[in-house]
Amino acid sequence: MKDKKRCAWCLGSEKYIDYHDNEWGIPVHDDRLLFEMLILEGAQAGLSWSTILNKREHYQKVYHNFDAKKIAKYTDKKKAALLSDAGIVRNKLKVNASVVNAQLFLEVQKEFGSFDAYIWQFVGGKPIINKFKKMEQVPTSTKESDAMSKDLKKRGFKFVGTTICYAYMQAVGMVNDHMMSCWKY
Repeated sequence: MKDKKRCAWCLGSEKYIDYHDNEWGIPVHDDRLLFEMLILEGAQAGLSWSTILNKREHYQKVYHNFDAKKIAKYTDKKKAALLSDAGIVRNKLKVNASVVNAQLFLEVQKEFGSFDAYIWQFVGGKPIINKFKKMEQVPTSTKESDAMSKDLKKRGFKFVGTTICYAYMQAVGMVNDHMMSCWKY
């Protein structure tokens, strides 16, 4: 496993390598996991992804394994408890956004039948396969992430700027941004 060529960004830790090899860029169509990644990408805003990866297991525990129906009903008391929990990113706007986003996620599921059907429309239902040779070539946003961000914001979602949306698209395999030299490409 160590001798495989990988994208340079993941080489900092075993957790990063595991995430790169087993999750990042692999198409996700499970609504629960799509919701989890939406919340985690929003939590990551302004921070490193390694910070979120290190807190992910605790997030799963305190956020009821990202059960949107439960999160949508979080009370002020539950949000206050989350804000005092050092195991997650203790940012009031991000915690509040997770509850709002859960409520809106459920509305999107009702409207489209699944969040998967809604979110994958931004790439025509199949992954965009990029052909990058250097990390510097990878964009921070695209017309697809712009459209996704605009529509999510119009619906009231929070922490869904175009850069967050592009990182989300990478994470859930809507785009394949593995370097062409990477074994995952």
